[in-house]
Amino acid sequence: MTDLLIRPATSEDLPAIVAMLADDPLGAVRESPDDLTPYRAALARILADPQQSLVVAERHGRTVGTLQLTLVPGISRRGSTRTIIEGVRVHADERRGGLGTELIRWAIDRSRELGADLVQLTSDATRTDARRFYERLGFVASHVGFKLPL
Repeated sequence: MTDLLIRPATSEDLPAIVAMLADDPLGAVRESPDDLTPYRAALARILADPQQSLVVAERHGRTVGTLQLTLVPGISRRGSTRTIIEGVRVHADERRGGLGTELIRWAIDRSRELGADLVQLTSDATRTDARRFYERLGFVASHVGFKLPL
């Protein structure tokens, strides 16, 4: 993976990021690649927040992967700091080649650099391949997640 660069995302990356988010059955119904307006506003909030990192994986000048890493200081676990990995996506023609592993390893390494004691993530229950992927990387499905749309 020597030709891979993981770097902070910029506004120029937004169309590729949103396209990757929309490129699966779940994303196809909740993302809107034809209207980047809400994504631009979200990117501005992310870039302004020092606890957020939105990164892309670039190969030969092409955006081929992305994830968001959030640093969360906490009181529980003796004042532990954790990171949350979200929005992990790999371009369709780059899947099964190790890029997802590289992105997650980057996030884990960055979490250590930030002083986190724990890395956590969620994955939709219907994403059985993703669950196996995260378990292979050492993640444990230890909790049940809940969501409430507002």
